[in-house]
Amino acid sequence: MNFANHSCQISEDLQMYQHRVYAVVYSVILAPGLLGNVLALWVFKVYIRETKKAVVFMMNLAVADLLQVLSLPLRIYYYLYNTWPFGHPLCMICFYLKYVNMYASIYFLVCVSVRRCELIMRPLRYNSSRRKGDLLICALGWLLVCLCCLPFPLLRNPSSEPYSNASRGLVCFSELPMRTVSIPAAWALLILAELLGFIIPLILVLACTCLTAGSLRKPTTGAIPDRGEKRRALRMVLSCAVVFLVCFVPYHITMPLDFLVKADALSSCALRDLILRCHPVTLCLASLNCSLDPLMYYFTTDEFWRRLSKPEIPESMAFSRRLSCIAGGEDTEED
Repeated sequence: MNFANHSCQISEDLQMYQHRVYAVVYSVILAPGLLGNVLALWVFKVYIRETKKAVVFMMNLAVADLLQVLSLPLRIYYYLYNTWPFGHPLCMICFYLKYVNMYASIYFLVCVSVRRCELIMRPLRYNSSRRKGDLLICALGWLLVCLCCLPFPLLRNPSSEPYSNASRGLVCFSELPMRTVSIPAAWALLILAELLGFIIPLILVLACTCLTAGSLRKPTTGAIPDRGEKRRALRMVLSCAVVFLVCFVPYHITMPLDFLVKADALSSCALRDLILRCHPVTLCLASLNCSLDPLMYYFTTDEFWRRLSKPEIPESMAFSRRLSCIAGGEDTEED
């Protein structure tokens, strides 16, 4: 996919800088991302399984974030030791899952925003059949994201010589060489990725934020008797917008620029160097969402906060506790 024949070499200092950025950021977000999303799945499944407030979408969002977190240890190893000893198949799987999880997170952030906005604007339209429809939307979403992300690994060419570096061993991830693709096909893939993965989701999230905020100005009627529920919905939708803007907007600004660098389409070596220094930072911001989403659940989902602040005792545990109290001749009140 060479648009021009420029030969700006990537310096060892630049490569070391990129690896340090990735290793440090991934190490920082690993523990909170793992704990936060495991806790979120536990709370959603055990305590608020029956609520209609976009929990199905939030559970799938937590799954996407958790899958991304689980791949971080291998990435951290690669960026610390500058080699990939785990074989080509695992390299391509991790490379592919990075994009699947990122765009699945974008998809489910949009779903959460649309569902919370819909529950405020038209609360009476949601019923049990709609809940089953949410499951179908999630399944179709995963299928769509998995199919649309296939070009990312397919455009890489691991069989070419740069894949094996004599001084470093096997390379992986963004350092994999790219296949030769025609210029029209390359631009078509880039435009589709930006349009479907960024522009349309951004418009939907911002529209839901504006509609939910506008509903606060209207008098409360029907199934929403007070403004408290609307404010909670606004906090959720606004949080989705903030996560989207912080994590995904910078990445999708630098992604086409990084694409041009890897396609050897820029003649200025200084500009290429600047892009190669900025893009790792924006890619790390995109990974940061797996740690920010659990914070969003805690601070914007009333049920989530209440259960974590004062968790309910499961019925089986409560029954066992009563038996032990009777056997001990004591009777204690539960909080």
